[in-house]
Amino acid sequence: MKAIVYHHYGSPDVLQLAEVDIPEPRPDEIRVRMRASSVNPADGYLMRGHPYMLRFQSGLKRPKNNGLGLDFAGVVDAVGDAVTVFRPGDEVFGEVSSLFTGRTRAFAEYLCVPAAIAVRKPQNLSFGEAATVPLAGCTALYAVRDYGQVKSGQHVLIDGAGGGIGIHAVQLAKYFGAKVTAVCSEGKMSLMSDIGADRVIDYKREDFTAQRTHYDVIVDIVSSQRARRCRRVLAPQGRFVWVGGPNTNRWIGPLSSALSVLLMSLVDRKHRWVCVSKTSTAEDLAMLAGLLAERALRPVIDRRYPIEDVADAIRYLEKGHACGKIVIEI
Repeated sequence: MKAIVYHHYGSPDVLQLAEVDIPEPRPDEIRVRMRASSVNPADGYLMRGHPYMLRFQSGLKRPKNNGLGLDFAGVVDAVGDAVTVFRPGDEVFGEVSSLFTGRTRAFAEYLCVPAAIAVRKPQNLSFGEAATVPLAGCTALYAVRDYGQVKSGQHVLIDGAGGGIGIHAVQLAKYFGAKVTAVCSEGKMSLMSDIGADRVIDYKREDFTAQRTHYDVIVDIVSSQRARRCRRVLAPQGRFVWVGGPNTNRWIGPLSSALSVLLMSLVDRKHRWVCVSKTSTAEDLAMLAGLLAERALRPVIDRRYPIEDVADAIRYLEKGHACGKIVIEI
């Protein structure tokens, strides 16, 4: 089968499309004939081995898992002896971000995963649409529902609303009944209105921390403003939920921004400062599948690439211009 592999850390140039053996499922696994995946910032981190702290899991000098790709969508091709919940022909999707060792990842024609992490794909979604949801959608769900505890009538600001996590966060905050302000670049503003944002701010023209509006919840996906500036526009007892930031620190990467949030949690007792740190579960992905089936959640695809062009897809993602998700078709 064809799969994207890499044997040492580096730029997208280290990625190769290679012929590798088709994996055989273990007793608790299913084998998925892949139809689509999507690109996440984590793919770039794994590929580059940067930040360096990631290498304690992925491999100190070289990657333990030579495959790449975290989100999967496809058709069950074979099942292990202990699997009873799926059978060949079932359409499934999910994500494999917790699998640091083993065989290929999702940028491959076949993928073996534990049956416990797979969820049935809604019939009204294409494989490409389904592949956009698992990692980004679950992260947004945790930011909005669990850490943000968003409730009906609250005012929520999403900083970095135009990316993969942001488009899900905007829609989920609206689903939970909030009034949503989306912060993004000018080219993504019309999409924000289309997916339900009540107000849209162009971050290059307006500084949301300098305005008089106060927010019950701020979901920070890009760390475009310092945490102490965001405190100005947090409502009393408001919540600041950190999700991500720029990967500029070679040792701890985006976590350098998280440290300032943790510091604020120690010095500011009038607000709640939290960082999203939770592994996706099949139960939560199944909830998102229900919203997708009801069309309460809409996948947004920026571009599609064939598997042989994964390197170009990652280069495009790393430029920061993607509006929604980037799909890899297999």
